[in-house]
Amino acid sequence: MKVILLKDVKGTGKKGDIKEVSDGYAQNFLIKNGHAKPATGGNVKILENQTAAVERQKQEEKEAAEALGKTLEEVTVQLKAKSGEGGRLFGAITSKQIAEALGKQGHKIDKRKIELDEPIRTLGVTQITVKLHPEVKATLKVQVTEE
Repeated sequence: MKVILLKDVKGTGKKGDIKEVSDGYAQNFLIKNGHAKPATGGNVKILENQTAAVERQKQEEKEAAEALGKTLEEVTVQLKAKSGEGGRLFGAITSKQIAEALGKQGHKIDKRKIELDEPIRTLGVTQITVKLHPEVKATLKVQVTEE
């Protein structure tokens, strides 16, 4: 019997797969517990439409992230901080502060998407990577000036 898996089933397949399984396994376990439904013509069409919609949505998200990435490449975030001798800061500039400054400029970015290995501790311009999408990264300039 052919079934469409609605959930990941260990040893059988992943969600959305169409699998050929024995009648007893399909009726008594997969369909009964809501892990699968019979692979009829209508159900297969519904599955194809759902996967196409998901792919379209992923593509739109990627395109939006690329557009945002291009605008972020041109933006320079300016932050002010107190500093001592040699341009060393008292404290540090964190990803949270960078995200807040971006928000004030009209670019809403989650602080967890800003890849900052360690906080900025010196004056000047620093290049920072922002992960906007699993396949899209952008470089952002952060200029720290003395308060």
